[in-house]
Amino acid sequence: MNQQTRTIVFTVSGILALAGAGLYLSTWTLAPYLFAAGAAGVTVCYLTVPSPPSDFRTRRLNRWNVLAGLAMVVASVFMFRHRMEWVAFLLVSALIQMYTAFVPSDKP
Repeated sequence: MNQQTRTIVFTVSGILALAGAGLYLSTWTLAPYLFAAGAAGVTVCYLTVPSPPSDFRTRRLNRWNVLAGLAMVVASVFMFRHRMEWVAFLLVSALIQMYTAFVPSDKP
């Protein structure tokens, strides 16, 4: 998957995940499906990011992003089961993504 396609898929998936999480609070029956599609798209985008084999920090941050994507997928499972643990997994995912967004990936 090239960079432009990955960016488009990530943006659409992020919007779907955000809409699904927001609409779940209004008890709309299709909200878990929107969130699951968004979580799957985000996870696929994180799984397909190429990392240079020599840069340990970038590979580590990519692994953290994959973990955040998997936490979103687990959150969607809890959404389908109508359990409130999905909020905790979504919070963990958001915190990991925020951490990886602000940590510099290249060495100073």
